[in-house]
Amino acid sequence: MSVAEAPLVATAPPVPALQTAGITKSFEGVAALRGVDLTVMPGEIHALLGENGAGKSTLIKIITGVYTHDDGTVSVDGEAADFSSVRAANRSGVVALYQELSVVPTISVAENIVLTEGAPSTFGVVRSRALRQRARALLGRLNQRIPLGMLAGDLSPVQQTMVSIARALAMDARVLILDEPTASLTDTEIRDLFTVLRGLRDEGVAVVYVSHRLEEVFELCDRLTVMRNGKTVATREVAESSIDDVISTMVGREQSELYPPRDTASDRVVLSVEGLSGRRVADVSFELRAGEVLGVGGLAGSGRSELVRLLAGAQKRSAGRIVLAGADISGGVGRALDAGIALVPEERRSQGVILSAPISENVALANLAHVSTGSIVSGRRVAQLAKDAMANLRIKAAGPRQDVGQLSGGNQQKVVLAKILARGPKVLLMDEPTRGIDVGTKAEIYRLIRELAAGGMAVIAVSSELPELIGLSDRILVMHEGRVAGVVDAATTSDEQILTHAYGRDA
Repeated sequence: MSVAEAPLVATAPPVPALQTAGITKSFEGVAALRGVDLTVMPGEIHALLGENGAGKSTLIKIITGVYTHDDGTVSVDGEAADFSSVRAANRSGVVALYQELSVVPTISVAENIVLTEGAPSTFGVVRSRALRQRARALLGRLNQRIPLGMLAGDLSPVQQTMVSIARALAMDARVLILDEPTASLTDTEIRDLFTVLRGLRDEGVAVVYVSHRLEEVFELCDRLTVMRNGKTVATREVAESSIDDVISTMVGREQSELYPPRDTASDRVVLSVEGLSGRRVADVSFELRAGEVLGVGGLAGSGRSELVRLLAGAQKRSAGRIVLAGADISGGVGRALDAGIALVPEERRSQGVILSAPISENVALANLAHVSTGSIVSGRRVAQLAKDAMANLRIKAAGPRQDVGQLSGGNQQKVVLAKILARGPKVLLMDEPTRGIDVGTKAEIYRLIRELAAGGMAVIAVSSELPELIGLSDRILVMHEGRVAGVVDAATTSDEQILTHAYGRDA
């Protein structure tokens, strides 16, 4: 028989590394998942996308054995895998790493890496050399040279992420699930992480990547699955989609519909800034009107965040004047707050809220004068203030006594806003108001900002997202190397014009 006449041999289709089919889950009669299908192949990075509340976290907890599902199937490498615990999932090579990394801060890097597989020992005595060799080999797979004897608590966020991934490799992870892994990383650290994840993909590891940062998804991932209201609504190749398409699929409406109407600015100047200078900011002048949303853009390090901190009194100015409603404002945060200038910081988890305290206490602590008579705090007033805040800002929580650390990122941001808005500021400063928040909650934040502006409040919003700057603002002040490079009309500007100013070139 000639080669041409040789019979064709059928090639078996590849077996998914992870597959769920028809997964359902209810909590006290409320459906969280309604038939979720997910297929992740070996050697691919697969994005799992959806708004907060779409069901992503519940699905991951079912896959990893935290929850049991009501119906449907979970398979790993083609075999049924109804894990009874996280440890059972880990033993089968399914490992999830969450935004709040699980390194043990008081033990060494090497000990953290081998923590789950057990330190090599002889008759109960740990063989330190073998432990270090094992840890070094696992970090070597990631091209990382982290000091093995260093305490994990002293590592940077990206180093802690790398140690957690090395620990997953120690468990022979074939399915690695990452939940918002870049939330606390710099741009350089994100690039390092992406290099590691691409290397694992090339080794055949299946990576499930959960993120609200769609630009990252389109840079890193091969395929994506979108969930909405507990259902799978789309699975497609990343190369065959776009950010606008994904947003529309996630929220069930076009991206252009995320931004409320503007044109609420009046002619009345509320804030006048003249020659403001400080660390990384030099000779900045502008006026802000009642009902206006002034966006502040620029590249990282341009001075945009420093500008709002100077306005809020959180950084000391070296020159310039800040005039609010005709009065010159000087001093620190307390004086700025009393005058009516309030800042919602970029780092809400470390600077904006007390995660271990309930909603009611977080809101009340910034408004003690409203809930106290003399030195006596009224529990009734605290409760009422929190209830009003939850209703006005649509904070999704079990109640005012729920700890803020148990809320989603979007609802944590609403708590920060609630405690600030209870003070009735004239000027609201917001640094990255929607960072780490899902698209649907972003739309709620945009609506709230526009409602505040319509009521006469003046808003300054710093953002690194160009679509957000353009869609939310009336005008955009663009910073370059600490100075104002240009001020543009948001209704008529373009990405190109903003970037031209941001890079310090004439428009």
